[in-house]
Amino acid sequence: MTKTELTAGPEATERAGAELARTLAPGDVVLVSGDLGAGKTTFVRGALRSLGVEGPITSPTFVVGHMHEGASGPLSHLDLYRLAGMSGEDPGLLDPFFADDAIVFVEWPEQATDAFPAERVKHRVRLSHTGGDGRRIEVDP
Repeated sequence: MTKTELTAGPEATERAGAELARTLAPGDVVLVSGDLGAGKTTFVRGALRSLGVEGPITSPTFVVGHMHEGASGPLSHLDLYRLAGMSGEDPGLLDPFFADDAIVFVEWPEQATDAFPAERVKHRVRLSHTGGDGRRIEVDP
């Protein structure tokens, strides 16, 4: 059943990410979709902060992914916006990000549906603009 939440600004979007993070366990993958500027990285930042990341959390658009160490183990934050599937990529390109004990957040998963282990997907999150700083966040288990 889809859970929908409306947020009124970046802080509330980060809190929504933190709330979702409390439901995750090592090995879980969260797919995060939405238009440009919809708040995907803001949502993931809230989740990663909740999981113990203290340093900078920025969009990995130009490097594909960032790895972080959280309170309970490895965390990965991927942005697949620049990929068009994995067929032309090194087959092992993303392997380090998907360690068995890593919690992984994937922005733009629709760009490369073959890039992540489907059996590990715990949630699908969709963010959309509702006007101004408002966002609609839909979470499918």
